[in-house]
Amino acid sequence: MRSARPEDAPRIAEIYNQGIEDRVATFETQPRDPADVAAWFDEELPFIVAERDGAVVGFARVSPYSDRCVYEGVGDHGVYVAREARGSGVGRDLLDTLAFAAASVRLYKLTARILADNAASLAVHRAAGFREVGVQRRHGRLDGEWKDVVIVELLLGEAAEG
Repeated sequence: MRSARPEDAPRIAEIYNQGIEDRVATFETQPRDPADVAAWFDEELPFIVAERDGAVVGFARVSPYSDRCVYEGVGDHGVYVAREARGSGVGRDLLDTLAFAAASVRLYKLTARILADNAASLAVHRAAGFREVGVQRRHGRLDGEWKDVVIVELLLGEAAEG
């Protein structure tokens, strides 16, 4: 695990595009290119990659949950693992590392909306200590079909103590 670097953008885009193609990880339908990913480096929140044998096999990043000051300690997150590395523990390692990095920059909560039919992502989030706090029904359409999302959260630092 290490911080993502701009030169990782092509591989990160490739992994993200696998998530788009598989239709269980995101509502996005248009492939991203490395220039799209390069813009993600403008945010000063944790953005990490997992490497195996020198190759990037997954990434996780935090983006702002809201621009309202009351939520400045809450981060929305995403985690994506290359097809060839799925089921090998990379997702869990990414989530654990991301949670540590988020707490170190004083975030008190990570949250995400996970497509309800993404059993693998829900399982790895549960294993990493995330709680499922609700379901938003028919949150969006993917390929014309309504999709529900499961909201997950992980309290960090001081918020996790109470």
